[in-house]
Amino acid sequence: MNTQIDGRVPVLIAGGSLVGLSASLFLGRLGVPHLLVERHSETSRHPRGRGNNLRTMELFRVAGVEPDIRAAASVLADNHGILQADTLAGVEQEWLFREIDPGGALARFSPSSWCLCSQNDLEPVLLRHAKQRGDVRFGTELTGFTPDPGGVTCTLLDRATGQTTTVRADYLVAADGPRSPVRTGLAVGQSGRGDLFHNISVTFRAKRLADVVGDRLFIACYLTNPDGAGALLPVDNREQWVFHAPWHPERGETVEDFTDTRCIAHIRAAAGVPDLEVEITGRAPWHAAERVADQYSSGRVFLVGDSAHEMPPTGAFGSNTGIQDAHNLAWKLAAVLDGWAGPALLDSYGEERRPVAVHTAARAAERSVEHKHPGFDATPGGGRQTNVLAVALGYRYPVGALAGGDPQGAVIPERFTADGEVGSRAPHLWLSPAGGGERISTLDLFEREPVLLIAAGEAAAAWRAAAEQLAARTGVPLRCHVLGDGPDADFHPEAPVAAPGGRPPAGGPPSGGAPAGGPPAGAPPVAWPAAYGLGADGASLVRPDGFVAWRGDGDPQALEAAVRQVFALE
Repeated sequence: MNTQIDGRVPVLIAGGSLVGLSASLFLGRLGVPHLLVERHSETSRHPRGRGNNLRTMELFRVAGVEPDIRAAASVLADNHGILQADTLAGVEQEWLFREIDPGGALARFSPSSWCLCSQNDLEPVLLRHAKQRGDVRFGTELTGFTPDPGGVTCTLLDRATGQTTTVRADYLVAADGPRSPVRTGLAVGQSGRGDLFHNISVTFRAKRLADVVGDRLFIACYLTNPDGAGALLPVDNREQWVFHAPWHPERGETVEDFTDTRCIAHIRAAAGVPDLEVEITGRAPWHAAERVADQYSSGRVFLVGDSAHEMPPTGAFGSNTGIQDAHNLAWKLAAVLDGWAGPALLDSYGEERRPVAVHTAARAAERSVEHKHPGFDATPGGGRQTNVLAVALGYRYPVGALAGGDPQGAVIPERFTADGEVGSRAPHLWLSPAGGGERISTLDLFEREPVLLIAAGEAAAAWRAAAEQLAARTGVPLRCHVLGDGPDADFHPEAPVAAPGGRPPAGGPPSGGAPAGGPPAGAPPVAWPAAYGLGADGASLVRPDGFVAWRGDGDPQALEAAVRQVFALE
């Protein structure tokens, strides 16, 4: 029996929250026609998922949406640090960290900076940009899918009209949340410690609370008074707030037990103001868990974001990891659909992203223990773990779409280093165009095609010729940029460049998505090739997602084998 097909699309995205919208944004930027369906009729109204780390903001920078995101986040632009106190009005107070980036030290490593933008403010920005290049349909639900070797047949329900349509997609991307129907339909299992703790997120208005907070413009405040334990987060620093109260369903508590009366009393106890006027405006349960899907794809169906992994919110690692999933997958889908990479390239998505999620989820859980997240009563493990900058910016791919990497290398190193190793994010350097114009970051060069960064010098012409000939033979749109001071240079790197392998300060901010670390201490500046781990006649092959795929010194003829391996060409 033949199925009536109402439409065809290269990629169908199921789910229109942060990760799904990011996937749409990235695919649209790469010119991939796609359809996004989201069962809800509008973006989230609940302020959550607010910490966007350096790497995520770099991706949004390259995608052209960073200015709009920062405008949407302006109300909380002056909020910094995590405060811990018995009550807001009490005397027992401690800043777990005070500044996200004291002295602006992280500018050495990135052209972007951390951004505090709540999900309800971020999603409309992403939606507006996604609609410019993709077919985005809210109020439409994926109700069924049938994969086969040639694609995926998807059944869609218009929740307003009840009309059902069938769409044939080359690939299905599931960004449908932690209870993912797509993952369930694929019978993909999960591994990890499971549920860790539970909270009720309560939104409320309290005009006088700003007077109690005063000039302590925090990202979050952990309150430890047993009658008011929880986490307080500002929404507008004036009268709108969010309070995360511990919830214990294992003791028989239900969401309905959190009545307005109970929530008001809890918030008053947390504030230390018995007569505080509080108006409850909403409540939503959430679950902190450590779970990772056992596989990230099945045939032509891929899991991204919460459908692939769950982790506690401490550190804001979950949403950032999900957005970076979408970015990793988007360029690979675009390359395969455009015909310049082999289908086997898509196998590297799970090879690369699943280990990152496993290690990051474990780190997020440990961070919740370290800082006694309200509702989490776990016993601390083996002491402090990897610092936050190493997690947020320094994670690496030991295996995947690479040539010459270290399969035994650490996914998250003990310390953050920016050394240009294969499998790592390409280091940020400021570049001045040789012909004049505004300076850019090296990271601004990476989005639509692979890039070969070449050291200016005697071998530059040979590298460029080899790349151009290879592109003509294979169809890989390999772009060359010569960096240096010579007349053949396309860009002049600004000096000095911090030496790679420096050791940022230990520890760092405990949560809220804030990166930790700083510039290398006492390391002498080096020329740009050394910053990328190259010799004077070297070149670095960087993928469209800004990760180093291969690097070589003095032998342009070795480039072809590397390109064929990285992009799965026969």
